[in-house]
Amino acid sequence: MSELAEQVVAGMLARDEFSRWLGVELIEHAPGRCTLRMRVRGDMVNGFGVAHGGIAFSLADSAMAFAANDTANVTVAVDNSISYPAAIRVDDELVATAERETGSRKLAYYRVVVRRQDGETVALFRGTVYRTAQQHPIEQTS
Repeated sequence: MSELAEQVVAGMLARDEFSRWLGVELIEHAPGRCTLRMRVRGDMVNGFGVAHGGIAFSLADSAMAFAANDTANVTVAVDNSISYPAAIRVDDELVATAERETGSRKLAYYRVVVRRQDGETVALFRGTVYRTAQQHPIEQTS
């Protein structure tokens, strides 16, 4: 990972209260790629006793955000969709891997696969991101 990408992701993680609430752990980050891990807690279930769909969506969205923000420019999601092929339960450990499929100067397309500890795919996410003109706030260290 480049020094700039490392600084960007570290800054994003430091300011991202929601990803911290999810309990995400950064496993891997490389240009156009990111892997996050988290454990599903009891306060993340819906009225049916399974994880709320927003949990897998949010994990996938965070993985995409960290994968897409590997340059000095802030990159934001403009369109996302998700499918849930299997239920997610309390204490499941989820791993989301985001990868850039293709892109241009301003737009890029990502695929995120979310798997639980047994390797089963529990969510398939696709997202489109837009690279803005805004620069990331990078903390200067000397």
